[in-house]
Amino acid sequence: MTPKTRPSAPKRRGAPIRPEVTLEMVAREAGVSPSTVSRILNGTAQVRESKVQAVQAAISKLQFIPNPVARSLAGGKSMSVGVVIQSIDSPFYVEALAAMEKGLFRANYSAVFVSGHWRPDDERRCINHLLSRRVDGIILMTSCLPDQELVQLSRSTPLVLTGRKVASARACSLDVDSTPGARLATEYLIGQGHQRIAFILGPSDHPDAVQRFDGYKAGLAAHKIPFTSRLVAAGNYTDAGGYAATNHLLDAGARFTAVFAANDQTASGVLLALHRRGLRIPQDVSVVGFDDIPSSSFTIPPLTTVHRSTSEIGASAADAMLELIDGRTPVPNLAAATLAIRESTRPWSD
Repeated sequence: MTPKTRPSAPKRRGAPIRPEVTLEMVAREAGVSPSTVSRILNGTAQVRESKVQAVQAAISKLQFIPNPVARSLAGGKSMSVGVVIQSIDSPFYVEALAAMEKGLFRANYSAVFVSGHWRPDDERRCINHLLSRRVDGIILMTSCLPDQELVQLSRSTPLVLTGRKVASARACSLDVDSTPGARLATEYLIGQGHQRIAFILGPSDHPDAVQRFDGYKAGLAAHKIPFTSRLVAAGNYTDAGGYAATNHLLDAGARFTAVFAANDQTASGVLLALHRRGLRIPQDVSVVGFDDIPSSSFTIPPLTTVHRSTSEIGASAADAMLELIDGRTPVPNLAAATLAIRESTRPWSD
């Protein structure tokens, strides 16, 4: 009896495996030395344009992919930048991180993202982890560490800060002051006829949350409207926090015709709380947020909010870091905050 044979497995088709192309092979093809190829790739070569073109042609013909590890060892760089975000799951950071990653990638740098969770000890651990990976610089997004620690850090590695201003010649501060934007929103509501404007706070240990509260109070003072603590409720920059804060104000009998929320996530919770309490937006209560995150255009109704280009912040942070790495002094120039006026606000008249 002929033994049964198992059918052979079908062969998988895919991209053919090609042999590794080495730097030496590129050098032979271009008719130059391997060291010349290496220096051209690292941007440190001072050679004739004909040699540069020959190397580029060889790279294209052989489909050579430079080894970033080898290049970093040769140039003394890791070709990576550490980025400390306080909350990596926050919608506020999405566009900023995408723009930052894109800017760094164009210069052949990789971004290493870690979360500090608004806790100084966690942030220190993140920084030490990044330094142990020998990153070429660190971007801190709204750091909660003391100024002196940040100054000390800048002495050992290129440092870019967003949302903070630190006096150090070796650090670049993208000081995105939220105070003017918050005042702009408050004065907009006042210009719409609102006198009783509630405010939902952000966390008290966040510098930008303090700035937004200051801007709110400054807007009231500029129009001689008395500040009252009864119209202020604690929040935590989350939807749930905005929801709870709004219910707290309503349960306490606070009378208001508008709510200014410290960020857009808080404003989303405000919208839901008002809706569930039978209040119409904006007919009964106008609502304004801050940050203009992508989802704010799709709330019901679409949210009026303070617009800051988070993608501009991310791109500027990446550019500033690359300049610091190259030994230059960045001069960032961020656009001022503006208002994105949508259907969540309307003029008020008693």
